[in-house]
Amino acid sequence: MSELWITLNDIPEEGKDLVFDDQSFWTETMKDCNVDAEIAAPLITEVFILPQDNGCLVRGKTSGAIKLVCDRCTADYKQNISTEFEEFEQVADAEDTEPSPVVKTKEGLKFELGALLWEHFVLALPIKPLCSNGCQGLCDKCGADLNKDGCACKKEEGDPRLAVFRNLKIKN
Repeated sequence: MSELWITLNDIPEEGKDLVFDDQSFWTETMKDCNVDAEIAAPLITEVFILPQDNGCLVRGKTSGAIKLVCDRCTADYKQNISTEFEEFEQVADAEDTEPSPVVKTKEGLKFELGALLWEHFVLALPIKPLCSNGCQGLCDKCGADLNKDGCACKKEEGDPRLAVFRNLKIKN
C-alpha cells in the first residue's frame, strides 16, 4: 500500500490544512489491495492536522467518484465517494499490541496518513455494489441483462408437489 508520511515537527503548533490530490496514491493502493475499481472523478482529500505532544489530531474529508462493477448485472457504474473523519492518533504505548501510525524518529514524530485515508475510503465503499436499487440483474438461464430487454426464458413454477401452498394465506 502507498504511504503518505507527514513529519509533525514541520507542522506549526496551530495546525495546518493540507490537500492531497495525487491520484497515483489511490490507483496504486487499489491495485495493491485488489480493489476492482477505477477513478471516475478525482479523489480529493482535505486534511487538517494539529500536532500534540504524543501524536496528532487529524480531521478531514475525501470526495470523488470511482467506477465499480454492479454485483447483479455486471455493468460498470459510477459510485460517489464522500467520507469525513476526525481521529486522534498517538505513539503506541509499550502495552499496545497493534502498530501505531505515529512513530518517533530522529527528526521527531512522523504520522502515516495513507493508512487512515485508505481505511475511511474502504468504509465509504458499498457492501454490495449495485448500479441502482431496482437492478434486476441477469437471467439465471440465458444470461440476458434483465434491465435492458428481459428474456424469453420460461419461468419455473416451482415444485408441483408444493403447488397447494402457493395460495396459502396465514392470518396473524
